[in-house]
Amino acid sequence: QVQLVESGGGLVQAGGSLRLSCAASGRIFDINAMGWHRQGPGKQRELVATFSRGGTTNYADSVKGRFTVSRDNAKNTVYLQMNSLKPEDTAVYYCAAKRISARTWDYWGQGTQVTVSS
Repeated sequence: QVQLVESGGGLVQAGGSLRLSCAASGRIFDINAMGWHRQGPGKQRELVATFSRGGTTNYADSVKGRFTVSRDNAKNTVYLQMNSLKPEDTAVYYCAAKRISARTWDYWGQGTQVTVSS
């Protein structure tokens, strides 16, 4: 019902920046929130940041002050601006969407690799 396509991952040195994009298509009117998750090597998947339909944003403590979620409604795209990157930010980053009234993340992108070198 909803398709998500991520882009923007890559290799960056510590202290650098990257911007991830997630373009949504399909029944986008069903989406209540978008979220960014990541999974580092040997780690469980972690919720990094969210952007709700009403514009509320939330961030994991590990990225507060460094990462920013934004949304371009005209392009049906959400972004994750990542600044002051650290090696521990290395992970596969996934975009996800939640339906209205849903209590779980219903749709997922394919993931994009972010590697931060020291």
